[in-house]
Amino acid sequence: MSRRSVMFSPGDRPDLMRKAPSTGADTIVFDLEDAVAPARKEEARDAVHEVLSDPEFDPDAEVCVRVNLGQATAADFDVILDDSLRLDAVMVPKVSGLDDVVRIEERTTQAGFDLPVLALVESAAGVLNASSIAAASATDALVFGAEDLAADIGATRTDEGTEVLYAREHVVLAASAADVDAIDTVYTDFEDSDGLRDETEFALTLGYDGKMAIHPTQVDVINEAFTPDAERIEWARAVLDARDEAESAGRGVFRVEGEMIDAPLITQAERVRERARAAEEW
Repeated sequence: MSRRSVMFSPGDRPDLMRKAPSTGADTIVFDLEDAVAPARKEEARDAVHEVLSDPEFDPDAEVCVRVNLGQATAADFDVILDDSLRLDAVMVPKVSGLDDVVRIEERTTQAGFDLPVLALVESAAGVLNASSIAAASATDALVFGAEDLAADIGATRTDEGTEVLYAREHVVLAASAADVDAIDTVYTDFEDSDGLRDETEFALTLGYDGKMAIHPTQVDVINEAFTPDAERIEWARAVLDARDEAESAGRGVFRVEGEMIDAPLITQAERVRERARAAEEW
């Protein structure tokens, strides 16, 4: 499964939720948390249930719900843990440690569901415990939340993002070590496509697998950045073909277009192939 783009849609806006799959996002998240005012939580739960229980709502995208914390979590699960709903995963906000994921897993399994958890790491405790969060059996992705993290530690957000760079790198390392997806933070200025493109390309260089989106216009930019271009795909094909030939000849090191190829570059080529296949470009 590819999670290049993970787009949020407010849980109290059924019209937007129904339109969400048409954006082309790989994962759509119906949000019961930050996007919904406290007075509208119950209305949002009903709206999410209505959309997800509609037999005609069957998108190609992964369908996820972001639940609330605290007492509201139980109320959310009372509504979404229903066999009649199309639900593929659950996103949990402000995960601070392993126990948070374990509690969610216990709640879902007791109800007879096996739902992957997309764990939002957006606090100092969450970043420091990212490795154990990622290693939880239910965790399928770590999702980095820079805005909430900055608020938690009292940092000032800057265009350069140096105040959250260590945490951003730490989260992707933890995700990679546990072999789960790493999803990068939102880019809040949805009218700045150039800025989004630059930040998404930087997230790619850090090792992220995808990025959150808060507006439909961001999806294409994010998907494009996480899809290898034709030249990169051609290089990967050449490397992997040459690797197969070298293995048949009993050679561990070989050349491709004058470049000496070894294990790290083979791993890069395999990752390009995975991304290209996910985007149906291979």
